[in-house]
Amino acid sequence: MKTLSETWFAEGFIDFELKKYTLLAYLQGISKGFGENKLYPQLSDIIFHYNNIIAFRQNKKFLQEHFPKRLTGVQMEKLSILYEQVIEDTELMKELEDIIHYASGQMKKTIEDGTNIYEFVEEKINILPVGLVPLDNTEGYFFLNNGHQKDTHVYQYRLTFFEKHDEKYRGIKTDYIDCWYRSISSTYENIKADLIRRKRDLPNPAVYAMETSLNFPVEETLLPVAKRYLVKFIAAAA
Repeated sequence: MKTLSETWFAEGFIDFELKKYTLLAYLQGISKGFGENKLYPQLSDIIFHYNNIIAFRQNKKFLQEHFPKRLTGVQMEKLSILYEQVIEDTELMKELEDIIHYASGQMKKTIEDGTNIYEFVEEKINILPVGLVPLDNTEGYFFLNNGHQKDTHVYQYRLTFFEKHDEKYRGIKTDYIDCWYRSISSTYENIKADLIRRKRDLPNPAVYAMETSLNFPVEETLLPVAKRYLVKFIAAAA
């Protein structure tokens, strides 16, 4: 996948046709991944760049307060200086605004394509508790089954909580445990019992099985979508 720098739209020679070519080459790589049902890191990357150019289009104060946290202090300083330079040059600022206007429109369309795939994958995931769920379900395991495969991938999860701008957010940390071959003698309940025997630090874990009837790329799509879906599921049940 072709990548963009954080300040690609304003680096070097600021020319609309040149930046358009750079952008379209990047979007072609993103769309190729989406065409293979691969969402990550493509979707998160393009959302970052979209938010990036939208933030830059605003005034300097907005830039300082809301610029994506992926940027380092040095990059922030570079952007602030650049903003000061271009805002004093009417012709240069007009060219940059044209670039940003075009790029934001193209990126938004591509993000919508990725979002549609994300929603489709999420709709195809069924989630069900395995056995009784304890009152504290912020830590436990989830089983992931892709399509009609018999392999069950097992992950340990732990929900995290953080606050931002007076709002509370939930995140999830996961660790891959192992893979079980599901059969009549190796059901979800058997796998759960085996986990409890093997990992004494979680004697009464919350366990969820997540299944989909279709095959999706696991690392690039199914796993990240399943993780976010599990967070939503647990939050809704709280």
